[in-house]
Amino acid sequence: MNRQVLFVFLLSLHSVFAQVSYSIPEEMPKGSLVGNIAQDLGLDIKRLISGKAKIYTRNSDEYVELNRERGVLLVKQRIDREALCTETELCALHFQIILENPMEFYTVTVQITDINDNAPTFEKSEIKFKISESAMVGAKFVLGRAEDLDVGINGVQHYELKPTDNFALKLHNNADGNKNVEMVLQKPLDREKQEQISLVLTAVDGGEPQMSGTMLIAITVLDVNDNAPVFTQQTYKTTVTENSSKGTVVATVTASDVDQGSNSKITYSITDTIGSVRKMFEIDKENGEVTLIGNIDFEESRNFEINVRASDEGGLTDACKLIVDVQDVNDNKPEINIMSKSTVISEDAKLNTVITMINIEDKDIGENGNVKCFSSENIPFILKASTNNFYSLVTDSELDRERASDYNITVTCSDEGVPSLSSSVTLTLQISDVNDNAPVFERNSYEAYIVENNTPGVSVFTVRATDADWNQNARVSYILEDSSVSGVPVSSYVSVSADSGVIHAVRSFDYEQIKDFQFRVKAQDGGSPPLSSNVTVKILIQDQNDNPPQVLYPVQTGGSVVAEMVPRSADVGYLVTKVVAVDVDSGQNAWLSYKLQKATDRALFEVGSQNGEIRTIRQVSDKDAVKQRLSVIVEDNGQPSRSATVIVNVAVADSFPEVLSEFSDFPHDKEYNDNLTFYLVLALAVVSFLFITCLVVIISVKIYRWRQSRILYHSNLPVIPYYPPRYSDTLGTTGTLQHVYNYEVCRTTDSRKSDCKFGRAGSQNMLIIDPSCSGTMQRMQSEKNILDDTDSPLEV
Repeated sequence: MNRQVLFVFLLSLHSVFAQVSYSIPEEMPKGSLVGNIAQDLGLDIKRLISGKAKIYTRNSDEYVELNRERGVLLVKQRIDREALCTETELCALHFQIILENPMEFYTVTVQITDINDNAPTFEKSEIKFKISESAMVGAKFVLGRAEDLDVGINGVQHYELKPTDNFALKLHNNADGNKNVEMVLQKPLDREKQEQISLVLTAVDGGEPQMSGTMLIAITVLDVNDNAPVFTQQTYKTTVTENSSKGTVVATVTASDVDQGSNSKITYSITDTIGSVRKMFEIDKENGEVTLIGNIDFEESRNFEINVRASDEGGLTDACKLIVDVQDVNDNKPEINIMSKSTVISEDAKLNTVITMINIEDKDIGENGNVKCFSSENIPFILKASTNNFYSLVTDSELDRERASDYNITVTCSDEGVPSLSSSVTLTLQISDVNDNAPVFERNSYEAYIVENNTPGVSVFTVRATDADWNQNARVSYILEDSSVSGVPVSSYVSVSADSGVIHAVRSFDYEQIKDFQFRVKAQDGGSPPLSSNVTVKILIQDQNDNPPQVLYPVQTGGSVVAEMVPRSADVGYLVTKVVAVDVDSGQNAWLSYKLQKATDRALFEVGSQNGEIRTIRQVSDKDAVKQRLSVIVEDNGQPSRSATVIVNVAVADSFPEVLSEFSDFPHDKEYNDNLTFYLVLALAVVSFLFITCLVVIISVKIYRWRQSRILYHSNLPVIPYYPPRYSDTLGTTGTLQHVYNYEVCRTTDSRKSDCKFGRAGSQNMLIIDPSCSGTMQRMQSEKNILDDTDSPLEV
């Protein structure tokens, strides 16, 4: 088995090309070794496996298979050289071995050598001749040659004719290597002696073992016909265009016979035994016209040699050769064969990365077979010619999946025939994503508003970021960056939903404590490594009317009366006083207005709605009461509005003694009197309930002890005195309850509240009320000890 290896490197395309040849005989059994391709190409077995080595062939039938694990080529199916290569002596299989990552391909040629598995055969098993007895010695009779499908030494080597009494065998070598077989008359025929002659023609090949084929020759001896037909030319040449219609006259051959009568009538016939000639042409036996009866194809046969025989009625013949050249027409489109391709490529692929390898084949020749290929325009790919009829589709510029996630690349190949024929194929290529884009927020910064006194956990705002990448690389998560607000971590103020970007308030905000704050939110994708961006979010707290106005002046006291003096000589517009109030809210919630709600004399005073100034609206007269009581309400402008009320006491007098005499018995409000009465009654009720409870308990204990003493008195057990807790036998006197309850109820004319005081247990027997109080209640309580009871057994 012979092999040769030829390496050619094309570094610009990042691919390796090499060629190796093998030679094997036909008819080898399935699984037979063709060659060690890994060793011959210098490749490692692991490279064949990792590169997904495979065989690419243009034909659908695959006779050879690749065993990656062993690195060898094996016969895949039976190879019949005669079926594979019908009319050529050299027979070979051509295919490529393709490897990926990186892209490599190698051309392999397997020569199929012939074995002697076919015997020579004649087209006819018997041929008949009618020969005149007057035939001259040396007359030639053309015999059909034998056909052996084998080639070389295994083909037909020689012929044998038996018996050789009258005829001898003569062979003529043609330029195409074939032999014309003729039978030559050696001695005159005598019909009267032998009218029928039988000969056997044997064709023998040179193979091992030797094979042969025979044909019977039957000769009928006729009477005198001493002139044979003669062709006008020994060789005729003509041309025919492929794809010519059936019935087209290719050529006309002509022969003449100088005899007369029936001996001059010539019959034409084709003597070729090769099947392709008889299937393609026929001859009119009367006029010698050769016509087309099959579909002629230049790509299958470029020329034909037709052997024509002319026979007269006397059996004399002549032969000529008709050479038919087939002219090519542009009837075959270029065939585009995808040798290897990638359906997905990363967007960060380098320039000149091989995407697809293409093989182009056009069965036509000349300009009809010259093919040029080009790819779609305005794409980042280019088609480069590598070797003869091989192209590589490579990257021509940088890829960006965000601009184009896939490409439909159309490769068109056209020949130079007239008219030009073309073929095209569309390749779909997906661009895989690389995490090369960081998330981008919709805005450069955000501002959000929230009303104070919000519910913790309420949604404040949503930040959104988008990522131009795809799938996991485009999955955005939101993170609250660490920072502080007034020394407090921002995470105690707000939180961010990692998936949705919704910002939630963690606490309830108070506008009066914090009016705004800002923080940063980071958007991070799910790529590896992840990319991120951040944005500043400012939260503005909106004021809510949650604080009522606070009156700073006049000061309201619980136990004293503050009065503003107005002289009786005061004129209209006299400034009595000014109500000063503030509201800790802001905006319109802090806009205050003043109104006079109640007044002893509404016709005497007015309140400025904006400044709170109390002025007289008429001249003060002697008839006006000294004591004037004004109720001023202060309201803010919130929705709903809040208010505060202040009591302003005004004394219309010219001297302090007059004022004091009038305000010394200043009556208290009925509201305070009612409160005092309620608390006093409640205190008395509680104390009474406690007293009754204690009394019931003491009586129960006395009865219990009395019954115990009676039981002990009537028993034989020694009597032991028993003193219960809180009771004692003191100097023979009776025991008393060691508790005295004191009740103190105080009320003064200058007090806004009334106080009830409960005294603690002491040694006194009375409840003493502070003499300064308006009333005194005293109760004394005493009891005799159960030991003082005259019925007690302890007294015995």
